[in-house]
Amino acid sequence: MDQTVGSLHTCRFALLVTVVSITTLMLAGCSTVNEGGGTAAAPTTSVQTLEYYQYQVKGYQNSYPKKTMVILTPTDARDTSGAGAPLNGNPAIGVVDDKSGNVTERLYSSPLGPILQQAIGRSADEAGLSASASSDVTYKPGIKNTTEYVLESKIRRCWVKKERSASSSGYGPVWRTMAEVAIDVTIYKPPFSVPFWTGSTDDTYYDPPVGSFGLGSEDEAGIYDEPGEVLSVALTRSVAAIFQRQDLRNLMLEDDIKSH
Repeated sequence: MDQTVGSLHTCRFALLVTVVSITTLMLAGCSTVNEGGGTAAAPTTSVQTLEYYQYQVKGYQNSYPKKTMVILTPTDARDTSGAGAPLNGNPAIGVVDDKSGNVTERLYSSPLGPILQQAIGRSADEAGLSASASSDVTYKPGIKNTTEYVLESKIRRCWVKKERSASSSGYGPVWRTMAEVAIDVTIYKPPFSVPFWTGSTDDTYYDPPVGSFGLGSEDEAGIYDEPGEVLSVALTRSVAAIFQRQDLRNLMLEDDIKSH
């Protein structure tokens, strides 16, 4: 009888150990190491607003001939191997890290193609061109229409990282955000298959700007509250850089003279 009771106690203890072990493994899979060396909750998620800030970049407005240009839908050609899967169809565009480098928030936006297409169209209008949009993503040569130029593009980089400084100022934690946008552009003149112009733009923007106000990096305050706003600045500057290119401007001005 005592041997039977001892066996039951042994089985119950083994079962308890198994349940505790499984629970520990499940918790470990859903948590990360926090700044204090313990465990922290899995990263949160947010969908950021990404947009073009019209007229933020100055100096190229109305410097192009009044030509028509169709803006094709840009292709999202980014290397997203380390970015994670989209969230409900929204692509990953960045992360928020704590001071130990742990991801505390994953950032997403609505699909990038339509966002960049609208941004390029607005920038083209600022330059003096007359832009319209197309759902096509690639240029189809051999088709002659009333459009004078067709712009095809690929998004090579669109990423933002907001991170907490390893040290803090007297006013609390210091955050720094870095955003990068890179775009490849090809402009065609229908019906020709040879590109009229090719180029690429890229921009890296820091918030707060490095060395701003003559203060040390730990004493500078950021301008923007949301990382999506910082990425929007980089997007705006990278898109505007397409039409800031002097070689493209000269080529279109020469083409305008020839057409007359």
